[in-house]
Amino acid sequence: MTHFAVWAPERSDVRLRIAGRADDVPMVAGDGGWWRADLPGVLPGTDYGYLLDGAGEPLPDPRSAWQPHGVHGLSRVYDHAAFGWTDTAWTGRALAGSVLYELHVGTFTPEGTFDAAIGRLDHLVDLGVDMVELLPVNAFNGTHNWGYDGVCWYAPHDGYGGPDGLKRLVDACHARGIGVIIDAVYNHLGPSGAYAPRFAPYLAQGANTWGRSLNLDGPHSDEVRRYIVDSALSWLRDYHADGLRLDAVHALVDHRAVHVLEELAAEVDALAAHLGRPLTLIAESDLNDPRLVTPREAGGYGLQAQWNDDAHHALHALLTGERQGYYADFGSLECLATVLTGAFYHAGTWSSFRGRTHGRPVDRQRTPAHRFVAYLQNHDQIGNRATGDRISATLSPGLLRVGAVLLLASPFTPMLFMGEEWGATTPWQFFTSHPEPELATAVAEGRRREFAEHGWPAGDVPDPQDPLTLARSRLDWAELGKPAHRDMLDLYRRLIALRRARPDLTDPRLDRVEVTHGNRWLVMRRGSTAVAANLAPHPTRVPLRGDEILLSTAPGATAAGDLSAESAAVLAL
Repeated sequence: MTHFAVWAPERSDVRLRIAGRADDVPMVAGDGGWWRADLPGVLPGTDYGYLLDGAGEPLPDPRSAWQPHGVHGLSRVYDHAAFGWTDTAWTGRALAGSVLYELHVGTFTPEGTFDAAIGRLDHLVDLGVDMVELLPVNAFNGTHNWGYDGVCWYAPHDGYGGPDGLKRLVDACHARGIGVIIDAVYNHLGPSGAYAPRFAPYLAQGANTWGRSLNLDGPHSDEVRRYIVDSALSWLRDYHADGLRLDAVHALVDHRAVHVLEELAAEVDALAAHLGRPLTLIAESDLNDPRLVTPREAGGYGLQAQWNDDAHHALHALLTGERQGYYADFGSLECLATVLTGAFYHAGTWSSFRGRTHGRPVDRQRTPAHRFVAYLQNHDQIGNRATGDRISATLSPGLLRVGAVLLLASPFTPMLFMGEEWGATTPWQFFTSHPEPELATAVAEGRRREFAEHGWPAGDVPDPQDPLTLARSRLDWAELGKPAHRDMLDLYRRLIALRRARPDLTDPRLDRVEVTHGNRWLVMRRGSTAVAANLAPHPTRVPLRGDEILLSTAPGATAAGDLSAESAAVLAL
């Protein structure tokens, strides 16, 4: 028997259509608004859909594991148990001490598939990466997209290789000792192909940045929350993922006593205990609230980590000199020192961008720094710029190296964006492939209007629907053959190896980080290790207490603390 079940509490009739069968199968209403049917002889690979109240065409299953005909087509029966995993000895990867690597499957390789990504995993092994963080891989409308317009939260995008393709990639990562984190979007559904709300009240009346919010605390919300939790557990259990990055959790409107994030964390902890390997939940949040990563037994939500935009803003504004928008409060050495020793810059302090106080202080003695993921670049901070330019397009090689040293020697969990390790010159732009002309036009015009408000001419903003926008965003692996890019890659390799070799650099205790700074120079001390950086365009001398340079990006650096222009060094004290 193959069991079919769908939640449709407000429907009076639900029928199951099986491809190749003449008659639709009436489903039986059960407890909680669930409709069920058990059928013999329906094998994996069979297409099916649901008809609601006898009207219209069959709709895809909201919990579909496979959408080979796209998000508007029929679902396909898939057997998770049939895949031949080879990672039975895999014991997982803990977040503490790890280096993450964010990549987008569609632009990581020319082919843009899970299988093609496997061919580049040895590069990540050689680099020293511990875990890859995949931008969303669940099904979305069209052929290519960032992934944040997904509508099928259980089905890997078929254009990438579908469910078996994702499993092959995860299996290959584990064979090489690399963990896998999947970016999951539970704060909204995409604008095309979101059929779940046709079945049940998945959406609330309120709205967030992307449209209507999820129904997390209204009538029927128990099953909506279950829809989220079961999706998360499926990525971790059925696809053997090692963690999830939870997109924009500040947009999850939930007024219940137990927040959906706490509920999810408890379920994931239980699954980790059963599987015998660590599972990691990483939140993206605009709240600067350490309760997200405070353990549940201490009154927090119990997530393992959160992205730390303050760390990015502090580094980016200091290195580039940009001060527009949300960079207005950042850019000073005092700001970077505050972040390196306390994680957040806005911690119950005034935010001029928001026009109010923002954030909450981190307990430096009790909250380990590895719970904050830091980065020089990520998909948002590159792709949401008008032209998708990386910092390598504007910074000198020296300042790029300073940024790399400060990131990888920081107390946080560092994350690289694909290509950053060799100073890639390819942009990463905002691209879409909406087949609906009206939606395609609306997205392109909205993008132009957004940047016109900041002074960008419309002609300078790439059209998201133009295939060349996607093509420009693909990594150019041939750059690795050029000396300047090879040198940058060598620096990243050595920094990651140094981080692994020196316990000081993976020590997560924030209260053990000491920072001093002067006129365009900064020294960060971590135990018996010092990180010295000169951001000035001329040589300078910084006060040090050491006698051995372990790694220097400045050939002229000496134990006396002489650093050449725009350079950094790591020393043992």
